[in-house]
Amino acid sequence: MTEKILSDLRYSAEHEWVDDAAPARIGITTIATGALGDIVYVELPAVGAEVVAGEPCGEVESTKSVSELYAPVSGVVTAINDAVVADPSLLNADPFGEGWLFAVDVAEEGPLLSAAEYAGITGAEL
Repeated sequence: MTEKILSDLRYSAEHEWVDDAAPARIGITTIATGALGDIVYVELPAVGAEVVAGEPCGEVESTKSVSELYAPVSGVVTAINDAVVADPSLLNADPFGEGWLFAVDVAEEGPLLSAAEYAGITGAEL
């Protein structure tokens, strides 16, 4: 099955997405959730923490494995999604909506891909 992605987001090579809001919301893609399987635990950066584009900033644990989260942008974390911490299965159910992870006041962007570029390297469908 081909995974669907959203055309109005930008993506990192590590399968995180970022929107254009201020502060920017960040999550993981359906490609990531599909590879991980059932997600059972999420560790997110603390509100007020600085994240650096391309650097690990948390982790996602599934019944299959543990994967690091990488910040797609640099800046200060302004919010975390407490709902996804309480119920990590939201990442599998709605990774582009209710399953967002954290928000960042962006100081600098990392290398981000357009939806078309990300689809091209992952085989995802827009």
